[in-house]
Amino acid sequence: MRVLVTGARGLLGAAIVREFRGHADVIARDHQQLDVADDRAVAETFAQARPDAVVNCAAYNDVDGAEDHPADALEVNAFGVLALARAARRAGASLVHYSSDFVFDGEARQPYTEEDPPNPRGAYAASKLLGDWFALEAPSAWILRVESLFGTPAPGGTRVGSLGTIVDRIRNGNEVPVFTDRTVSPSYTTDVARATRDILARRPPAGIYHCVNDGAATWADVAAEAARCLGRPLRMKGITLETAALKARRPRYCALSSAKLARAGIVMPPWQDALRRYFAERIS
Repeated sequence: MRVLVTGARGLLGAAIVREFRGHADVIARDHQQLDVADDRAVAETFAQARPDAVVNCAAYNDVDGAEDHPADALEVNAFGVLALARAARRAGASLVHYSSDFVFDGEARQPYTEEDPPNPRGAYAASKLLGDWFALEAPSAWILRVESLFGTPAPGGTRVGSLGTIVDRIRNGNEVPVFTDRTVSPSYTTDVARATRDILARRPPAGIYHCVNDGAATWADVAAEAARCLGRPLRMKGITLETAALKARRPRYCALSSAKLARAGIVMPPWQDALRRYFAERIS
């Protein structure tokens, strides 16, 4: 199988490349090599790569920046996905695309399922929801909603995610500002990548799936568990969504349920287990 990976130098893209190498012929493209919003570049890449599957990790992730530059977010998160989906349809290729918990408003009291209605509250969130819909232009498309990604970056990569920043602060003995009122389902990129490969192998019914590590926690809980894993004290500074100076609204409760994915035979490990394996990977 030939797999085209877009956004290959991002936190998730790097994990996808690592997971698929040895199992498939991987064609990795970062943003400099392929701008997914450029229809002509997408068509040329498909003609050269002749992929059987496309795994789209390209994304505009500046949540606050999207409020000032919504067109930039739409270009990558929506219209770039549409270009890939149409190219996949013409090539007869499968498409895996990653979405976000931000498509929900955060007013829930239990983990969101795929049946819960989206209600995006900002430009970034709206662009990701449009990407969900546009991805379905491909005949075989799986949209995997992930959130709070953590993992090992690509060689020379600088993006470490929120958890990576927390870990660095704990290790350096610095104060760690974390949300005490924002509940998430952390997603280990290694587990998301493995689930992605399983999806392309098992080929469950196409559509939307939540692909996060099992369980829910506040960022304060996650930071405390990270400190325990490190054996270091936690100098936590609790903050709330009301006190944080954020331009874009964040969903307060954004935990996702991966039960649908489990019913397809792909079970995601608990986030605490994922966190321990993440630290073991960093040490090795």
